Amino acid sequence: MEKQELIRLNKYVANAGVCSRREADVIIAKGLVKVNGVVVTEMGMKVSLDDEVIYKGKLLNPEKKVYLLLNKPKGYVTTLDDPHAEKTVMDLVFRACTERIYPVGRLDKDTTGVLLFTNDGELAKKLTHPGYEKKKIYHVFLDKEISEKELQQISKGIELEDGPVAADAISYSDPADRKQVGIEIHSGRNRIVRRIFEHLGFRVEKLDRVLFAGLTKKDLPRGKWRFLSEREISFLKMS
Repeated sequence: MEKQELIRLNKYVANAGVCSRREADVIIAKGLVKVNGVVVTEMGMKVSLDDEVIYKGKLLNPEKKVYLLLNKPKGYVTTLDDPHAEKTVMDLVFRACTERIYPVGRLDKDTTGVLLFTNDGELAKKLTHPGYEKKKIYHVFLDKEISEKELQQISKGIELEDGPVAADAISYSDPADRKQVGIEIHSGRNRIVRRIFEHLGFRVEKLDRVLFAGLTKKDLPRGKWRFLSEREISFLKMS
């Protein structure tokens, strides 16, 4: 494993956006900073990115915050490190930046579409929290036609093995093709969209997430990534 570069603790604290380096010296001297659970008051102490540095109960991250959107292709596992996976989403973004980013939430191996990456732990936690109700929209391709009555059933709510679930909105994606459905849902439960349709006897042949927390993959080819705009970042943090 590559040895982590050591940096002075005051620089680490300043880079995390807490304060200036000079002010960091003051809060360190006051015993307000912990490194790996131990209060540190020594000015010149050096730490690495693998160390846990806490100020006022908050874990600090000295790296620049990065926000990146991938249009995930089929066949890639959403994981940081899976020795059994042939291809992971990290393979697609590993050259994007020097900061260590990770996916926010998961998409099944065979599900395509919008996937966010960041090193902003606070935002990632917010977006994946069960109480966070930002909408997700999926384009679903089914193995057979689905009726209006069945769409209404999904809209009203169905009972799965881990509790009830209802779509926030659901309709045909193409009025001429009743095998294609658009579904808006905020539940983050595992494989939730596939399980909704499987419960009613359908097989999902293709599943594409077209929107997540206000982010879309518009004009972004499958397998490609882009950095978020300042406006998109602000919107995510405010929502």
